[in-house]
Parts: sequence; C-alpha cells; structure tokens
Amino acid sequence: MNTAHENTAHEDIDVHGDVSVDQLRLSQELSGTGAVAASADIAEYALRLGDDALILSQQLGAWISNAPELEEDVALGNIALDLLGHARSFLHYAGSFDGRSEDDLAFFRDEPEFRCAWIVQQPNGDFAQTIARQFVVATYMFELYSALRGSSDETFAAIAEKSLKEVDYHRDHAVQWMLRLGGGTEESRTRIIRATGDVWPYVDELFRDDDLIERLGDAAARPSGLRPGFDRVVGTVFAEAELSVPAVVSSSAGGRQGAHATPLGHILAEMQVLARRHPGATW
Repeated sequence: MNTAHENTAHEDIDVHGDVSVDQLRLSQELSGTGAVAASADIAEYALRLGDDALILSQQLGAWISNAPELEEDVALGNIALDLLGHARSFLHYAGSFDGRSEDDLAFFRDEPEFRCAWIVQQPNGDFAQTIARQFVVATYMFELYSALRGSSDETFAAIAEKSLKEVDYHRDHAVQWMLRLGGGTEESRTRIIRATGDVWPYVDELFRDDDLIERLGDAAARPSGLRPGFDRVVGTVFAEAELSVPAVVSSSAGGRQGAHATPLGHILAEMQVLARRHPGATW
C-alpha cells in the first residue's frame, strides 16, 4: 500500500482544511446573480427585500427544537432556510453596488443601516403570535414576488421567479394554521385573536409607497398596488376562520428608513456576535 500516494491524493481533494465563506463561489448558488452591478437605488431596494427575509429567517430559526410538535420544527426550519436563500440573493445583489459581500451586509451593518419592516422584528411570542406574523408576511411576500416577476430589472425578476414557489408554500402553511387555531379550541381561538391584534399595527408599513419606489418605476413592485391582493386573501381566510380584521391604530414604523423598534437590536446582537467577535474565521 502506497501511503504517501494516498496522503497526496487525499490532500488534493480535501475541502475541509481551510474553507471560508469569502473563498467560495457563492454567486453560483444564488438565483438572479449576473454580471450587472446594482445602482444605488436598486441596491437600497434590494436591502429592503433582503433584510425582511433575513430577519424573519433568524426569528423562525429560534423555533427549532421549541415548536409544539416535531413536524413544526421541520416546517418552520425549512421556511427559515428558504427565507435565508432569498436574503442571500437580494443582499448579494445589493452588495454589487459597493463591493460588499452578503456576509458584510448581514453581519457588519449596525441597526440604523438595516431596512427591514417592523413586522418581521416583532417577537415570536407564543405559536399563535408567530403564525399570525407569518400569515401577514407570507401573504405580502406572495403578492410582492408575483408582481416582481415582471420587474424591468432582470435580477429582481429572476429572484422573484424562484422565491415565489417557496413563498406559496409558506403562505399555505400559515393559512392552514390560521384556520386550525381559529376553529380549534377556545384556548387556540383566544390566542390567535390576541396574536392578530398584536401584529396588525405593523401591516400598513408593508404597503407604503415612497420616493425610492417612485424613482425605481417598473424595476420595483409598488407596495400600495399589492394591498388589494393581500386584502382579498385576508378576507377569505378570516371569513372561513370566523375572525375579524383587528381595529387597531397603525404604527408609525420607519424600518425602511432605518428607524427600528427595540427588538431589532437584540436580534442583531445574537445573529452577529460570532462574526464580529471572530472576523475572518475559517474552518
């Protein structure tokens, strides 16, 4: 047996000795990643979409091993991974504007630099709270990606085409749980009614137009144009579950401009600590 030859051969194929994220060709794994770099406005819009997906993914990941049943551990974990994939694609595109990587944007921005909506920052709470939040966001994202498939920006259109198939499942999962909780026991119904009331103040922020949307034109999906489709789904699901749209005052949430609620700081502290404490770590 030629030990030296075997060792040499093993070294030639060993990919675990010194692998860092920066050394991998991650762009080959991402949907919609081409050679065209984003403009400043395109990058800002990509940050909004990527940050929504990234923070919600981080939130859902906290349910792994804590969900009420094993099947939900798997389901919420898979949804979190899908959202992480969406975040990677959008952040990769955003970073093409100024040369930052997706990891730079995820781990080395401070709270005011994030552009996520307030609803994705809201605490997980109990299972009903997470489902109510997930129902709102997945329904919104389904309308968003449906519209974004027609974007004049080819990268946005490609990311949306892939992401829509996954968000369709996310929405269906949330709808089924809204119906189960709303039509289940007295306890489950009480909890889902309370949960929808808690998350509903943050719905309107998702559908606000602003100057960036006006400048982007056909490259972006106009938020206000997504509201009718969202309301139709909500109306259908709430009618079947015998729930009412909560009568609440909308939050003045300013996540798109970097003004965030208290929970985001705690989320980022947990998400970013390893990368910041050991920058450039390899394994």
